Amino acid sequence: MKETKETPKKQKSAFREWLDSVAFAVVAATLIRFFVFEAYTIPTPSMEGSLMVGDFLFVSKLHYGVRTPKTPLQLPLTHQKIWFTNIPSYLRWLDLPIYRLPGFSSVKQGDAVVFNVPNFEEDGDAPVDLRTFYVKRCVATPGDVLEVRDQQVLVNGKAMENPVRMQHPIFMKTKENLEEKFFETYGIRNAPDASYDSADWLPLAEPDSQNVLWGYKLNTSKVMMEEMQALPFNKTFDTNLFKDPKGVTFVDIFPHDTTLYKWNRDFYGPLKVPAKGLTVPLTPGNVALYSEAIQKYEGNKNVVVSGYQISIDGKAIASYTFKQDYYFMMGDNRHNSADSRFWGFVPSDHIVGKAFFVWMSIDANKPLFSWKFWEIIRWNRLFRFVN
Repeated sequence: MKETKETPKKQKSAFREWLDSVAFAVVAATLIRFFVFEAYTIPTPSMEGSLMVGDFLFVSKLHYGVRTPKTPLQLPLTHQKIWFTNIPSYLRWLDLPIYRLPGFSSVKQGDAVVFNVPNFEEDGDAPVDLRTFYVKRCVATPGDVLEVRDQQVLVNGKAMENPVRMQHPIFMKTKENLEEKFFETYGIRNAPDASYDSADWLPLAEPDSQNVLWGYKLNTSKVMMEEMQALPFNKTFDTNLFKDPKGVTFVDIFPHDTTLYKWNRDFYGPLKVPAKGLTVPLTPGNVALYSEAIQKYEGNKNVVVSGYQISIDGKAIASYTFKQDYYFMMGDNRHNSADSRFWGFVPSDHIVGKAFFVWMSIDANKPLFSWKFWEIIRWNRLFRFVN
């Protein structure tokens, strides 16, 4: 019997092994990003002092359930654009309906939630799953009646427990000449590009004398204010000076109708948050609240809003039953947050996941390229769960 010699297997080249390793890593990272966790960076101070600019988060997809992709033809590990270019990283040749797999829990009041912004002009007509990410706190869930009364959020008539480090602008009246280092001690820092509205601390002159110090506008929490009250120099605090007065409204406040709705950041609502299966009668008093959701997020075609009347497929409707749940989101930095008070409800299919864990935090006010590189890391924020 003739023996057959085994042909020795051809060894992979070093380049081929490297290529296989990279391909495996990309596939594994993509699957983890899709099914388990996604990394997210805090770009704005809208959630300070709970989440800081420069915090790097892991966002859990498991809590609320994995959302299936609407735009599957996308380069792995990208969002919106190819790295370092303005070239879209996706193709719209295949546009799928969105479904959500079962999760550990539903979105609850008080959760810090990452979602795709529903109404962001810079996104243009980008698909839902590729719109800009925001992180805010859920203050009202489907079917809730929300109101902000004198800066206090009420849900179904009951005061919501405020985040411990929720921030509002306050006035500290003092003649004491205070410098940046003093405010940094209390976590009050100005971004390099801070304006009057976004500055966390700002010296103010006497109204009648521009050369005499009157005090400081501070954007901080009551916890920090109470700590500063104990300091041994003359000062008084006023939490009312920078409030939006009741009855004063602004055109950029949702639903952008200053005739019917005298709402602002500190006095808002009441309004009912839409829920799947909820039928609302449409009246001149509420069409402005619900027309955008009916027109943009419910999958309806041929929707026309004319004055206080909504028509679908040429037929005027007197009521509407919602097809999905909606949420109302607000930032903890209440006067420096673009949130649902400005652009309305967040549809369920825009929810990405729950902000879960801070794994890195970089202080944007420190020089990035420094030989004291360890000073740019906020070590006390590493490996912290998001509350």
